Amino acid sequence: MASSGLQLLGFCLAVAGLAATAAATFMVEWKLQSQGSHRMNQGLWMKCSGSHRTTCEIYESLLKLPFEVQVTSAVMLLSILISTLALIVSTVGMKCTRFMEQRVKTKSTVASIGGIMFIVSGLLTVIITSWYVNKIVQSFHKSQDILRYEFGKAVFVSWAGGLLTVAGGMFLSCRRCARSSSGSISSNQLISNGSNYV
Repeated sequence: MASSGLQLLGFCLAVAGLAATAAATFMVEWKLQSQGSHRMNQGLWMKCSGSHRTTCEIYESLLKLPFEVQVTSAVMLLSILISTLALIVSTVGMKCTRFMEQRVKTKSTVASIGGIMFIVSGLLTVIITSWYVNKIVQSFHKSQDILRYEFGKAVFVSWAGGLLTVAGGMFLSCRRCARSSSGSISSNQLISNGSNYV
């Protein structure tokens, strides 16, 4: 199990990633189209348009939306759900908490499971966001219209959230870090014990 410092760092990164992923999921700027001062933004749940005054409209039915929007919204919600569960699991398994203090090995395993869940969640976010961007790029090149959609800043927020979540999960589930730190501690103890005998 990773040291307390690495676990806390990983936990903070994962929480920041979860917050960014949740923010990106409900942002409107996933896909944008502009003509002069008039702009149209489309998100996973609503669309906004206007020049000086922007009006937003929530989608009446998700089933009527394009396939990539349906899949992306579903996977993003799944990613948030997994990260939320990983948040609870990691809190139980971290060294700085008082849960399961008498079961060191079980606590270590729980922390690693939480980290793996964060990694899975982050990978889902990065993969589905990249797939959504690829769909926009393909339609951009295939479309013959003057007005074509481009991907907006919500995509970059989603990418950042996914990468932060993966990084946090890697710190939480790191076992070599613990081995190296425990090895250094044991070697220092041996040196001190040997000096005492001398």
